[in-house]
Amino acid sequence: MREAAADVGGTTAIEYALVAGLIALVIITAVSALGTTISSTFYANIATAP
Repeated sequence: MREAAADVGGTTAIEYALVAGLIALVIITAVSALGTTISSTFYANIATAP
């Protein structure tokens, strides 16, 4: 039982994987939102150009 409690390598790897996944999700969401905003601005400027 003590060996299982002392082995935290797997737990640490899972925690790092969860943090990395969360960071990736935040980056993807931010880039998607920014891309939509830039696209809308770009096409609005094209529509009003002479």
